Amino acid sequence: MTNPGVTGDQTGYREDIGGLHIEESRKPESKPVDEKVQKFVDKLLYAEGRPGAQKIRNFLNGTWLGEPLHAALTDVPIGAWTAAIVIDGLDSIRHRQEFSVAADTSILIGLAGAASAAVAGIADWSDVDPPARSVGLLHGLLNVGVTTLFTTSSILRRKDSRNGGRIFAALGYGLLMYSAHLGGKMVYEHRVGVDRTAGEVFPEDFVPVLAESELSDNTPTRASHEGTPILLVRRGSRIFALAETCSHFSGPLSEGKLEDDSIVCPYHASRFALEDGRVLDGPAVHPQPCLEVRVRSGKIEVRKARANGC
Repeated sequence: MTNPGVTGDQTGYREDIGGLHIEESRKPESKPVDEKVQKFVDKLLYAEGRPGAQKIRNFLNGTWLGEPLHAALTDVPIGAWTAAIVIDGLDSIRHRQEFSVAADTSILIGLAGAASAAVAGIADWSDVDPPARSVGLLHGLLNVGVTTLFTTSSILRRKDSRNGGRIFAALGYGLLMYSAHLGGKMVYEHRVGVDRTAGEVFPEDFVPVLAESELSDNTPTRASHEGTPILLVRRGSRIFALAETCSHFSGPLSEGKLEDDSIVCPYHASRFALEDGRVLDGPAVHPQPCLEVRVRSGKIEVRKARANGC
């Protein structure tokens, strides 16, 4: 039934109450800029789920390395540009050709490293959740500014304007320090790139966590031991057990989907092997802790895997 006191279109309405005219907007809330940019980047990188695109993402995320590739690559521009600043200082005092060549070369090495780190960083950022997402966007934009300043420095040096080149390098280095601070904040405060299963305690000896009758075939199921969540999966005659908290961003793997003998996280589609917890597809880079399983007296029992794995 239509309310006779309400008129207007889909974007808002006007209501008469006691002779007063009240207008309210029904426009949907605008999404944050960082979310819009992330969705655009994510769509480009995933390339509509093409297998080749996933392989590229695995490489950029560092799945093959077991650690975030971006974090390793950032050492190159930071180290090279630090060397350039130091050598520039020596060159301004001693005025030797060797110092000039070394400083100029260090800046070029830093620019090459920055480009590589940026590509890996963009891949990582496309799977980061708030509030780290906005911090990551600012971190990336600052790095664009840093790279621009060092590029300008390199151009000025080629034009024999060494003093100008040093000034732009110093400005770039100052901005680099603040950007690096934000990068550290993402890791230490927002735990981006950190193994989210670190610190979880699993039993050293076999303990019951679920009745065998409660575990259906091909149904990811959440159990727990002293507050630590455990993923159980029955595949035919075998039962697998992994840490239930996704190592990437704490996604609940029991809410994920099975793909053959692997589990896909519902948050960012990281895929782990049920057999041993290794990462099959990123963005995760850290494997899931794997637990040994046995059935005794109708109970499923688990314990921490020995050194040789599950």
